[in-house]
Amino acid sequence: MSQRDLLIEIGTEELPPKALKKLATAFCNETKDGLSKADLKFKEIKTYAAPRRLALLITSLDEAQKDKTVERHGPAVKAAFDGDGNPTKAAEGFARSVGVGVSELDNKDGKLFYAKQEKGQPTTALIPEIVQTALDKLPIPKRMRWGDLDAQFVRPVQWVVLLFGDEVIEAEILSVQSGRESRGHRFHHPELIYIPKPSEYEVLLESEGRVIADFDRRRETVRARIEEVAAKSGGIAVIDEALLDEVNSMVEWPVPVLGKFEERFLDVPQEALISTMKANQKYFHLVDKQGKLLPYFITISNVDSTDIDKVREGNERVIRPRFADAEFFWNQDRKQKLEDRIESLKSVVFQKELGTLYEKSQRVSQLAGEIASQLGSDKQQAQRAALLSRCDLMSEMVYEFPELQGIMGRYYASHDKEPGDIAQALDEFYMPRFAGDELPQTQTGQALALAERIDTLVGIFGIGQPPTGSKDPFALRRAALGVLRILIEKRLDLDLQALIQQAVDLLKAKLSTKDAGSQVFDFLMERLRAYYQDQGVAHDSYEAVLEVHPASPMDFDDRIKAVTAFRAMAEAESLAAANKRISNIIKKAEVKIPASYKDNLLQDKEEKELAKQLAAVSKKVEPLLAKHDYENAMKAMAGLRDVVDAFFDKVMVMAEDNKLRDNRLALLNQLRNLFLGVADISVLQQ
Repeated sequence: MSQRDLLIEIGTEELPPKALKKLATAFCNETKDGLSKADLKFKEIKTYAAPRRLALLITSLDEAQKDKTVERHGPAVKAAFDGDGNPTKAAEGFARSVGVGVSELDNKDGKLFYAKQEKGQPTTALIPEIVQTALDKLPIPKRMRWGDLDAQFVRPVQWVVLLFGDEVIEAEILSVQSGRESRGHRFHHPELIYIPKPSEYEVLLESEGRVIADFDRRRETVRARIEEVAAKSGGIAVIDEALLDEVNSMVEWPVPVLGKFEERFLDVPQEALISTMKANQKYFHLVDKQGKLLPYFITISNVDSTDIDKVREGNERVIRPRFADAEFFWNQDRKQKLEDRIESLKSVVFQKELGTLYEKSQRVSQLAGEIASQLGSDKQQAQRAALLSRCDLMSEMVYEFPELQGIMGRYYASHDKEPGDIAQALDEFYMPRFAGDELPQTQTGQALALAERIDTLVGIFGIGQPPTGSKDPFALRRAALGVLRILIEKRLDLDLQALIQQAVDLLKAKLSTKDAGSQVFDFLMERLRAYYQDQGVAHDSYEAVLEVHPASPMDFDDRIKAVTAFRAMAEAESLAAANKRISNIIKKAEVKIPASYKDNLLQDKEEKELAKQLAAVSKKVEPLLAKHDYENAMKAMAGLRDVVDAFFDKVMVMAEDNKLRDNRLALLNQLRNLFLGVADISVLQQ
């Protein structure tokens, strides 16, 4: 079958920068799905995305569908005709459904059967609907209309290209008639660009239209030009990947411009300056080799201006008042100590049933102090850090730049000469801020971050507002993961259930849910399951450890690692099966099993050998369990495989002699309890 290349371009007003990449990917995927459903084969699809266009180049696309045979099976012949050979309603109904008379139906395998040849449709007839369907399925939260047209899209559509080989596919897409003419850069080449054939699209747009249509190539061009300009200035550009994507989605012909600001602004905390440069102006900041902010920025212009100095001056003029505001806030805020803002927290409600930020800070202070004591760090520092943790929310700087909460707390606490780790802890209070973010480094910060999240979890669950489906207004899933990551990755051996209970006791008067503590613990365990799934840990390894209910997530993690290592051993399958057999025997034994077995009741040599080896391994394993060296404990227990296998091969556990039976049950129970010192390996599926 013959093939041709197909070019699809949807030309629009400027598309939302943060959504451009997502829209382009979705357009490609939906179009690919439409071609697949139409049974049209192609070689590959290349995606283009720029501020004013979404485009696809589909190479070697079939010119038509293949002809195919459509087969339909009807009712059984016995049900299709009566005793006189006349067609029944079943036969007539089937004939009508395929558009023929009963006499034209065949008999195949005892059933009525009909087959017909369907000629494949030409691709030109199918593409318009495929494109329209793909556009309708794009992830656009709110579509807009323009003029008096019925079409709806994320932005008004100005032109549409549907070019199949050298043939235009005539169609109306989003109220625009298709053609073969694209448009170049809005300012550098607003004229139409004639596209002779799809393969020339990218080159013509760049050479004539001053548009780099390939999103990824344009992105790397932006990156390279930023780095080149930064190097010439003697600095290092800090390129945030999300910002790079956004800026790349705003330009078709990127031109870097180096700007400068007054050095006096460097006295302001650099995070405030960087925040306004990135969030408000979409600038890339520069630092020296030590990571200190330099008084320069790089902006990406979409115009190759003949007077680049004017562009530079304009950007410098725009940033100056924003920096002046930040400077003013910084100077004003430092006139008042953080601790003097504590009382103002009484006027801010955290949640109407749980009280104000002041009340929450008081609770977190008590819980953080308890955690700090358990960690062996300074209790008073943790308590004071908790009382100060929200005070920067009442500052002018954080009011203007909310993303600086915690960061400004650190600066203000340092200015106030707060002792020890308090200043650092006020920043670490918010860590981790997102998945994969860094964790608190100081013990004061760890105690504070844990106390804050546990108080929030218990409080919100306690008033009956747990997360539901995709709704999680208090970010409890993120809070739970933060608790678990801090405990596990910072190696804090704390009893999680005890911490939750302490939070329940502090909140008791405000809680309406009686079992809030257990609900929170179960919720944390489910988040822990997801945490290990993301790491590729087998679900039954998680279940094996969950069965023994470790109180500490750090301890839980040590056991998970030991079980994972154990599963790689040759002895694992046999011992897991043996443990499952022992578990079943003990569950079915309707007798009280003695606390320990008696040597004088051991009869068969296999049970004597098991008892001997069990005693020796237990002596070796117990000190390993005491210091949480679960991996070496499991290695030692793996050595019992042969004697356990021999025992089950030769010894009848449920002997008729009750004393022998009970003694053997006690021996097996002791063996199982030894393994339960790490995990319940009976649930492992080898």
